[in-house]
Amino acid sequence: MKRKPIKIIVSFILLFIASCEEPETVVTNYVHPDGSVTRKIEMRNLKNNFGQSDVQVPFDSTWTVRDSIEIGAKGDTTWVKRAEKEFKNIDEINLAYKFNLGANKGISRQAGFKKSFKWFNTEYRFFERIDRQLSFGFPVKDFLDNEELSYFYSPENLKHDKETGPDSLKFRALADSVKMKTDIWNSKNLVSGWIDEFSKLSQGKEGGQKVVESVRSHENELITLINTNDEKLDSLWSNGIILKRFMSENEYNTFKSEADSAIENVVDQIFFNFKDYSVRIAMPGKLIGANGFIDSSQVMIWPVRSDFFLTEPYEMWAESKIPNRWAWIVSGLFLVFVLTGVIMRVIKKG
Repeated sequence: MKRKPIKIIVSFILLFIASCEEPETVVTNYVHPDGSVTRKIEMRNLKNNFGQSDVQVPFDSTWTVRDSIEIGAKGDTTWVKRAEKEFKNIDEINLAYKFNLGANKGISRQAGFKKSFKWFNTEYRFFERIDRQLSFGFPVKDFLDNEELSYFYSPENLKHDKETGPDSLKFRALADSVKMKTDIWNSKNLVSGWIDEFSKLSQGKEGGQKVVESVRSHENELITLINTNDEKLDSLWSNGIILKRFMSENEYNTFKSEADSAIENVVDQIFFNFKDYSVRIAMPGKLIGANGFIDSSQVMIWPVRSDFFLTEPYEMWAESKIPNRWAWIVSGLFLVFVLTGVIMRVIKKG
């Protein structure tokens, strides 16, 4: 197996490599009070290419489909495919995820629905969750403050609007801060994963424990090397310059194969195949809570990117409520009954 350039390995901006063949996809969940969900998918592409292997979410012939073409102001053509399907319950959605053959097959995803009776109101909660991809690594929330986290999870169009709006200087500085800190996060994930994998591959080999302990004690130095030598990392790694900072010449020659294999194994886990898309949720009744962003149609929206669930689960949730009118009527009648009784007793005593 050909070794991947270390420069590419540490460039987490390439976690997702955009393809012109990939449709821009938005999935909208219209959640109903009985737990059924109407799902609508809108896919846009510069080519009429919407094969099952290209689409980001489960989609097949059981959906109602409408195709159209849009011509832009400059004469450019956009192919649009809109699909709709009624799911009787959450189990049907999760079954579709389980047997998904689309572009993001193999990614563990599930939806959930909960209905809670609270007398005056009935409350609803819907979520979609993607499980963490890596068994190693650190939560991004350990590296970003609340404002930076909000920016990190924001849709790209919202970021662009802020970075070009009246407070552009503030948000460009925020963007720079998020990039700097996530670079450190990415490097730390890579290095910690590599050390763990290197430790496994070196077990039982003479001198292995000593070398692993040496590398582990210099973990922070290795992270700094990655962050400050991005353009030269490929040659620094290939020539052994990086590893020889933590190993002797003899140790390097003895464990070079394990070190390279460890990088390969970690890269295979980190650079998994995933195509971005967006999720929208429209809840029954009045929205009372959500962790997404309001789009132009006043519906909650969440971007879905691979780095969101790299080291921790990514959950998109919304909650709403519908007043129980009968409960208000019953409560009102009961209050009138109680007050009438009190008044009657007062009159009798008088």
